[in-house]
Amino acid sequence: MRWWRGVRRGVRALFRGSVLDRDLAEEMRLHIELETEELMRTGLPRAEARRRALVAFGGEEQTRAAHRDVRGVRWIEQPLQDLRYALRGLRRTPGFTLAVVLTLALGIGANTAMFSVVDRLLFRPPPMLKDASRTHRVYRRHMYRGREVTTRGMPFARYVDLTGDTHSFVRTAEFSSPRLAVGVGDDTRRMTIGAVTAGFFDFFDAPPALGRYFTAAEDVPPTGTNVAVLSYGFWQNRYGGRREALGKSVHIGPVTYTVIGVAPKGFEGVWQRTPPAAYVPFSAYANGQFGPQGAAIFAFHGDWPTTYDLTFSDMLVQRKHGVSLAVADADLTQAVQRSYAAQRAAAGRKLSPEDAKRSALAGPVLTDRGPTSSSTATVALWVSGVALIVWLIACANVANLLLARALRRRREVAVRLALGVSRGRLAAQLLTESMLLALAGGVAGLLVAQWGGALLRARLLAGSSDTAVQSVVVFQDPRTLLFAGSAALVAGLLAGLTPLVQARRTDLTTDLATGAREGTRKRSKLRLGLLVFQGTLSVVLLVGAGLFVRSLVNVRGVSLGYDPNVVSMVELNMRGVQLDSAHAVALREQLLDAARRIPGVDDAARRITTPFWSTWSADLYVAGIDSVSRLGEFDLNAVSPDYFATMGTRILRGRGINGQDVAGAPGAMVVSQAMARTLWPGQDAIGQCVRFQSNDAPCSYVVGIAENIRAQGLGGAEPALFYYVSAAQVYPAMGGLAIRTRGDAIRYRETIRRALQPVMPGVSYVTVTPMSEILGRQTQSWSLGTVMFVLFGLLALVLAAIGLYGVIAYDVDQRTHELGVRVAFGARVRDVTRLVLGDGLRVAAVSVVLGLAIALAAGHWIEPLLFHESPRDPAVLVVVATVLLAVAAMASYVPARRAGRVDPMVALRTE
Repeated sequence: MRWWRGVRRGVRALFRGSVLDRDLAEEMRLHIELETEELMRTGLPRAEARRRALVAFGGEEQTRAAHRDVRGVRWIEQPLQDLRYALRGLRRTPGFTLAVVLTLALGIGANTAMFSVVDRLLFRPPPMLKDASRTHRVYRRHMYRGREVTTRGMPFARYVDLTGDTHSFVRTAEFSSPRLAVGVGDDTRRMTIGAVTAGFFDFFDAPPALGRYFTAAEDVPPTGTNVAVLSYGFWQNRYGGRREALGKSVHIGPVTYTVIGVAPKGFEGVWQRTPPAAYVPFSAYANGQFGPQGAAIFAFHGDWPTTYDLTFSDMLVQRKHGVSLAVADADLTQAVQRSYAAQRAAAGRKLSPEDAKRSALAGPVLTDRGPTSSSTATVALWVSGVALIVWLIACANVANLLLARALRRRREVAVRLALGVSRGRLAAQLLTESMLLALAGGVAGLLVAQWGGALLRARLLAGSSDTAVQSVVVFQDPRTLLFAGSAALVAGLLAGLTPLVQARRTDLTTDLATGAREGTRKRSKLRLGLLVFQGTLSVVLLVGAGLFVRSLVNVRGVSLGYDPNVVSMVELNMRGVQLDSAHAVALREQLLDAARRIPGVDDAARRITTPFWSTWSADLYVAGIDSVSRLGEFDLNAVSPDYFATMGTRILRGRGINGQDVAGAPGAMVVSQAMARTLWPGQDAIGQCVRFQSNDAPCSYVVGIAENIRAQGLGGAEPALFYYVSAAQVYPAMGGLAIRTRGDAIRYRETIRRALQPVMPGVSYVTVTPMSEILGRQTQSWSLGTVMFVLFGLLALVLAAIGLYGVIAYDVDQRTHELGVRVAFGARVRDVTRLVLGDGLRVAAVSVVLGLAIALAAGHWIEPLLFHESPRDPAVLVVVATVLLAVAAMASYVPARRAGRVDPMVALRTE
């Protein structure tokens, strides 16, 4: 009951505090009046009696405070009082408040936006995944050319072996994510499809929104059952969210599926970048691709469940409770080695030493996380570090502003301390002010993050669907909100630390006499230190930005051997349409004629491979060379006349493939310059005989030498061992087109597709991909690093410039008297201006030296991300130093000019 009475008293005191204060005041007044009258009866005058009564009673404020403490709610009232005091103070200085809030908003917003991306790439488990800590992808490791290679590709036969021969997992599943044509006619679009085994959905707590998932009975190899589960978004967009979608037919790839269910809203499976439009049984998909009705270039014809040559899928596993990751990895490795031993025994071969070293591991579900992180994830982590530096600069800037504010309020602080306010109470008020500013900055930072986050996700999650890019809504995501709140909290604590330190060092005698002016020069070391800190970090970021800019310039300066900006690649997707060789050749000739009639198309040609996209090789035999393959990898392309003109690849000697190189004519071959030097060093390659595919095949004669091209990598000294044969002589019924346009190929994409689609038979279709997009995937990391480093580097530079301007301007204001004395004694305007400008440039010079030292020391960490660029490039270092000094000069010039115009009469009267 005593406890309950205490609670009631506390609640009453909290909500009726003003009434209790009035009662207390009346009681105090009555007590003093009674004591006064008692003293007056002893003969004292009323004034003296009242004075003695007040002395006997003690301090009124102390009495009120003691009574409030007895109420037990001071721990609530005091923060509320501090909050009201801080709000009043900030409302009186709107310029200061706005500057602090915007500075924090930029720092917190940049980091929150980056967190929303990095969290999705590396940390956030797929939505609705059960027991995420025990769920893994299976990765395989093997030796290739003396180095260990990690891959995810898992043949279905190997998946069956591992599922039956391991004991560490409660469930397993196989899945693939092909991009297939969905729909028929002009509405056909390529979309990601989830081809999954029936057990895949057991990994998720995701009951279907409509209908059901397919069962194991509908996923029995080799044919499966042609049923499909639609994604929630596809169901809404294509069927308007109607229940009548169940039982409808949907054409996916070469197969027609029956819709049996709809996945719940937000379900993405394990595809966080490009969630599938639909999910189909793995067996039904594989049968459609590799079974009897599949593409003719594959020779599996129904034996896909037992072959180990098709590595087009991934394996998902979930560990049993109590099974460690190390035990699971050992279990997988032993199962993989037994699987290879059985495979080799079935083929009548022994297990090779390389096979005995094969291993497997249960790795992260998120592929960007590892075991081998992607270049995008690596750059994202670097950019996150850059964003953290911007946040530190923002904190230092705000700390400087708060310190300046505290210095201006030195006399106020001293008066309050003299009146009995404790230093702890004063520190609480200052901390409340900084936390209030941090809260406002955090809210504004969420707005910045929502806008900037969409931009970052579009860059870092390039190739993702719009749904994936926009799925993180900052204000609706608890993880992002928690991060933003933590960043704001820490920023408030860090920024409020300097005024707290300053308040603890207050000298009452000095500050009551002179206020803010006295001791400012002594305290300025802390402000200058914060300013140097900002400038140093800005230099580091600008050096990184310069290095990535130079890398991107180097990448774009690489000679590719073709013109990627004006060339598009056309692929034929037959969707199960079967054509004999003659009709397949005729179709390609019709497409070629139709392409040449498109307005804006300059050239068109046939080809079977595409640089950075697809390669093809065959055995070559050259007289006098025991093994051509030992000299390197030789890639081929079967092309039609005008191919070299279409691509922009120069013929250095001889001729290209022309109209005379038809079936029945002597075989013609054009080789790259590097291939000619490799096979016939010191000899003329023109006229040399190369036997194609077998040692007794007719000769293909080298008729020309083409310039080297980049086809597999931009870095290093690529050998470019490439050769070209006539499409009319080799693989005449295969391949697509290359089309050259008069302008940017991206603008012609839809025009080309609409012109060629009517030529395609049945439900087959064409896709058009500009070469610039294919090449963009190769240059993405450098382009991304350039944009992000430049963006954050400029942001850091602006914050540092604002901080420098604030410090110099405040310093000029504090030195008004000194400057006036200098002018009175004959100092000229330019002398005073030079004096103030020199202060700013000295700070910038120290920042440049420290920043360049840090950048040079950290260069070896960033070097792997650069392209043919030294992290110690003197040109970049000089430019960065010049830029920072120039910005410092501009930031210092305005207050320096104001200092030079000080009126000595006014300045001397300021004291």
